[in-house]
Amino acid sequence: MHQPLVFIDGDQGTTGLQIHARLHGRQDLRLLTLPEAERKDPARRSEAINSADIAVLCLPDDAAREAVATLHNPAVRVIDASSAHRTTPGWIYGLPELNEQQAERIARASRVSNPGCYPTGAIALLHPLVKAGLLPADYPLSIHAISGYSGGGRTAVERHEQRSDAYLPTLQLYGLELAHKHVPEIQQHAGLSARPVFVPGYGDYRQGIVLSIPLQLRLLPGVSAEQLQACLERHYQGARHVQVMPLHQHGPAQALDPQALNDSNDLRLAVYANPEHGQVLLTAVFDNLGKGASGAAVQNLDLMLAGLR
Repeated sequence: MHQPLVFIDGDQGTTGLQIHARLHGRQDLRLLTLPEAERKDPARRSEAINSADIAVLCLPDDAAREAVATLHNPAVRVIDASSAHRTTPGWIYGLPELNEQQAERIARASRVSNPGCYPTGAIALLHPLVKAGLLPADYPLSIHAISGYSGGGRTAVERHEQRSDAYLPTLQLYGLELAHKHVPEIQQHAGLSARPVFVPGYGDYRQGIVLSIPLQLRLLPGVSAEQLQACLERHYQGARHVQVMPLHQHGPAQALDPQALNDSNDLRLAVYANPEHGQVLLTAVFDNLGKGASGAAVQNLDLMLAGLR
C-alpha cells in the first residue's frame, strides 16, 4: 500500500513543530524533513516540495508564495498554514465545518489555505448567523480576542520563556491601527459586507484563545438569543471538533478560561444573553496552536489523505 509522502516546509517554527509532533508515529504516511544545512537551500527545498504528495507550508507569507511558485509537479497538493492565500481565488478555505460541502471540497482540493487562529473563532460564530439571515452582513461588528503568546510565533515564545527582557506585560493589546491582516479573511469567509472592528491581544500564558463578539438585539429586530443559539446548534450538529454550549441568559455565568481546550483540536462556542438589557455575547474558546493552527492543518491533511485513497 502506498504511503503518501508529506513534506513540512518550515518544520522548525511554532506551527511546524506542532504538526510534526501530531504526525509523529503515524504509520499511514511518510514524513519528509530536511536536514538543518539544507533548509535554506532553494534548490533542495524545491526538490522536496515537488517530490511530495502533500506539502504543508509553515512559512512567512512571502516565503509561502515563493514556495508555491517553485511548484512544477501538478500532482503535488498544498496546505498553506500562512495567511498568504486565505482570500486568494482558487484556494479552498480549510475550515471543514464552514458548511456541509466544505470537508468534501478540502478532500478533493489541490490547494488548501489553513485558517488563521483568530478568524477560526470569529468565522465559526458569524458565518452560520449571517447565512441564516439572523445577522445582517453590514452589522457594525466588534471582535475582541486574547491569545497566548505563542500566537506571536517562535520569537515571542523565546522572549516570554527565556525572560531575557526586563519587563513583559501580563496583557497587551495590539493591532490598534485597526488594520490587522486577519480582517479581510474574517470579512470574506463570514460573509460580511461591512468591515468589522478587530482588536487582538496577547496574554502572559503560552497558548489558548478566548474570543468574544457583542451584539445589541435592538439592532436585530425580531431576532432573539434563542434563535441565535438554535442556529449555531443546527449548523454544528454532528461536528466532531465543535461544541456548542447551552444558552446562558439567567444568573451568574462561569468565567471563560482561554486554556480550557489546550492540546486539542476542539472549538467551544457559547451564547451569553442578558434579556433585561437586550444584549448578547458570542464567544469562542480554542487552542491557537490546535484548531487555530496545527490541529486544523492535520485535520485538513487527513481529509486530503482520505481523498487520495
